[in-house]
Amino acid sequence: MDYDLGEKGVDTKKLALESLNNTELFKELIIGIRSKDKTVRTNSFNALMVVADNNGDILYPKWDYLHEMLVSNNSNEQYVAIYLLANLTASDTENKFETIFDDYFSLLGGEKTLPASHVILSSGKIIENKPELRSKIISNLLSTDETFKGRQKDLLKVYVIETLRKIPSDPGDKDRIEEFIKSQLNSSSSRTRSAAKCYVERCFLDL
Repeated sequence: MDYDLGEKGVDTKKLALESLNNTELFKELIIGIRSKDKTVRTNSFNALMVVADNNGDILYPKWDYLHEMLVSNNSNEQYVAIYLLANLTASDTENKFETIFDDYFSLLGGEKTLPASHVILSSGKIIENKPELRSKIISNLLSTDETFKGRQKDLLKVYVIETLRKIPSDPGDKDRIEEFIKSQLNSSSSRTRSAAKCYVERCFLDL
């Protein structure tokens, strides 16, 4: 198969499938997710997301490499690592995520909106794959308003509400989630109020 990671419109699903039996291509994808070239980086990332979803055991040995990207100061690398690590939790037979949990969710306590928002949006996948971490993850999400040091707290709270709406309900955290949602109905942000109202309507909260 001929491929050019710098070409827009590349079929990344085919790239992913080919990489399973092509060591050289797989190496290029691993290197490519740290490329300064946006097209190369995007194609490599999209292909590896397919690998993570369907053949996570192939990518799992690169966990430490992805962790290195997560703790870098490069937002592009953090974005890639946030999603690949979240998807790889389904293949995390050695419980490696537990050892990097604080590094992962510490991005909610930074000043950068993009990494924090992607951590929030990836949380549902982690809860799905590691339900034993649900309570701890939800605690981090509900504390975003206090921990985040950047300016766009209201935007992050919208993402928190959207994430909470998508995960299955559980009696263990029902009350604190409802308390958080109800408090956002009076937010100064119209977008946050709308997200909270949508949650109430779709999840049938009794106000």
